[in-house]
Amino acid sequence: MAQTIPLGLQTRPAQQSLSVSDVFAVPWFVWSGVLAVTSIAFGLYWDISWHMTIGRDTFWTPAHLAIQLGGILAAITCVALILSTTFSRDAASRSASVRVWGFRGPLGAFLTAWGGVTMVTSAPFDNWWHNSFGLDVQILSPPHVVLGLGIWGVGVGCLLLLLARRNRATGAAGKKLNRLFLYLAGLLVLLHMILISEYSDASLMHSAIFYRAVAIGTPTLLIAYGRASGHKWGATIIATIYMALMLAALWIFPIFPAHPKLGPVYTNVTHMVPMGFPVLLLVPAFSLDLVMNRFAGRKERFLSVISGSAFLAALLAVQWPFGMFLISSAARNSLFGQIYFPYQMPPSMYQLAYQFQSYETTRSAFWLSLGVALIASIVSARVGLAFGDWLTRIRR
Repeated sequence: MAQTIPLGLQTRPAQQSLSVSDVFAVPWFVWSGVLAVTSIAFGLYWDISWHMTIGRDTFWTPAHLAIQLGGILAAITCVALILSTTFSRDAASRSASVRVWGFRGPLGAFLTAWGGVTMVTSAPFDNWWHNSFGLDVQILSPPHVVLGLGIWGVGVGCLLLLLARRNRATGAAGKKLNRLFLYLAGLLVLLHMILISEYSDASLMHSAIFYRAVAIGTPTLLIAYGRASGHKWGATIIATIYMALMLAALWIFPIFPAHPKLGPVYTNVTHMVPMGFPVLLLVPAFSLDLVMNRFAGRKERFLSVISGSAFLAALLAVQWPFGMFLISSAARNSLFGQIYFPYQMPPSMYQLAYQFQSYETTRSAFWLSLGVALIASIVSARVGLAFGDWLTRIRR
């Protein structure tokens, strides 16, 4: 029987196992969901690069279309899945579903469909906003927040959709689905890091705001997804995927010629401008895996304190000296990306990229903000532990 979930997210394991044919195949809707999130992540990075290189000349840019294509694909996929499950007489499909407002389908399908519709709704809102208030380049403008909520719904919904299938699968299918899960988790970490990119610039790596921004939410994702993967080095693998994708974009985007279409143009841009060098999450993620493996079985309150502290300590240990390298002349090349500037930046301001900003005005303010970062990291780790445990129990 399907389970009724009016508002909450509580589920219980489905009793019916997958058929033999299903066990060794990745369902079409899982592939579709992974493709949708990939299109969104690629389009979002491309859109930011487009703003820095060309400017927001029209809504109908390829980058915008890639983002919305992901949302539309996710919405259509999950609406079709919900309708087919609702009117299906297949006992296995109905037993692996939840009931929402009379409709039946996997829990992730409902969240994904909502996210896709929200993304599409944000498109005319964004167009109106730019026509009314100008061509801003802020990541967290109101229409972008609506878009971000939709992207969150699609991303997490597709993750739940995949996990529900993986948690019921065994053997080869389970391993294949787990590899897809790790890739999808890497994409979601990438989206999160793009969201906080305004506070993760190299010039802020000697300010506490950088560590506070990274500490809020990032340990949650790495711990939760690493724990749900069941892999001993899950967080490390996910961080590696994030860094590999960001580095690929950093090195590939500047290959393509492009020129600004909006003025005023202060920097002569001739090729696509990428985002900066990614945060070195590999080391903090590795420290999380070490802590989780070393203290497995201990109380979660203890684990959250140890893992949260380890994450922030590792981040400081690697990012503080790396920040010094990034603002030095040694990083001013295409490998580390410290030579790219948006067309809106005058050459007289280039020097700001090669010196640390004092975000906190006093030393006491710095240490207070760093203390907030530590608390945020511990709380994020605790949420990650609970979220990860819940993800391992998803069956519907």
